[in-house]
Amino acid sequence: MSGDRGPPAHRPALDGADPDTVRTAIETGEPLPGTGGFAGVVDGELVRDALGRRPLYVERDDRSSWAFDPGTRSDPVPVPAGTVTPLGAFPADTPDGDARFWTLPDPEPNGDDGGALRAVREAVLDRTRAVGVRSDTAGDPADVAVAFSGGVDSSVVAAGVPDAPCYVAGFEGCHDVAAAREAAAAMDRDLRVVELTHDDLRETIPDLVAAIGRTNPMDLSIALPLYLVGERAAADGFDRLALGQGADELFGGYAKVEKAPADPRVDADTVRGARREVLTTIPNQIDRDVVALRAAGVDPVTPLLHDDVVSAALELPGHLLVDDGQRKVALRAAARDVVPESVRTADKKAVQYGTYVSRELDRLARRAGFKRRMENHVERYVRELVGDGPVRPPGDEAGGSGSGD
Repeated sequence: MSGDRGPPAHRPALDGADPDTVRTAIETGEPLPGTGGFAGVVDGELVRDALGRRPLYVERDDRSSWAFDPGTRSDPVPVPAGTVTPLGAFPADTPDGDARFWTLPDPEPNGDDGGALRAVREAVLDRTRAVGVRSDTAGDPADVAVAFSGGVDSSVVAAGVPDAPCYVAGFEGCHDVAAAREAAAAMDRDLRVVELTHDDLRETIPDLVAAIGRTNPMDLSIALPLYLVGERAAADGFDRLALGQGADELFGGYAKVEKAPADPRVDADTVRGARREVLTTIPNQIDRDVVALRAAGVDPVTPLLHDDVVSAALELPGHLLVDDGQRKVALRAAARDVVPESVRTADKKAVQYGTYVSRELDRLARRAGFKRRMENHVERYVRELVGDGPVRPPGDEAGGSGSGD
């Protein structure tokens, strides 16, 4: 059974790269062959790149049945990043097992700080400028929009496509909308604000859960603003959405990386080791975000996750990831003279908090009678919205405004 559709057009058996490139990568064992990620079937083998930048699934009870969209399978199992395995032979009990073929390189840090920074800048600028070029449209950039939060990640991406409109979603008064407005004004960009309401969340959650197959509040709080931005961009006539995804993972954007080894959330005893740990979370994020955006009607474009950027970032020494309280040191250096200084140095909140979606989802749950004293109260509320079985303890009744509202 072949892979399935996804906007804007029918997808071939291989998503993200040409078969010859993947064949060569298999022959040589090269984990970063110069693509933005790939997944699918080549010469009868299931393949997914080393970072898992394109989703790929098989049916649990029929490993020859594969798909790019989990919603087309009754019991989808994600194919792990780095897989090369004959179609139908994907291990049932050991997901990583013998199917793992590529792993990310682990190079020694580049001892030449200037050279390391130049390599990152060159890769970042080359790949962001390439966002507006499509071989099937003779380089016409009119089909791409930018998901924009006003931070350095999305601003660098936006700088690569100066004529593309920028989109931000959020509730009234939230950090992301305010930051995006300030950054867009500083960059003289067209900003389109998707103002979220409680009705938007209630109406969107069933469709989003159906698409990504997840009901936990964290995943939904991240995917909801992405989905609604994608939906608005698609309605405005765009079929691609450029994002700054991967910057935090590659360049040291997390507090737990900055604080390694003291932070209990990572096992590594160095900043570079902690960075490598968080890179392993990318496939799970991709399985959520790419599927959500495709369901919304747009294809995501992630230039900061291109092999060229990944290769340059992997060679960074720890102090060019985080230094003296500043995170993403190398990426901010690459953005110098590309985005305004106020944007280059701006702090960023996680999307679920910066948009207020996490807060308002909690508020909706409490208003519906799912109090915080109840275990997994927000997820129970979500499951009730999508009609996913009994979610209330006996005698628990909805109603009222909820305490602490």
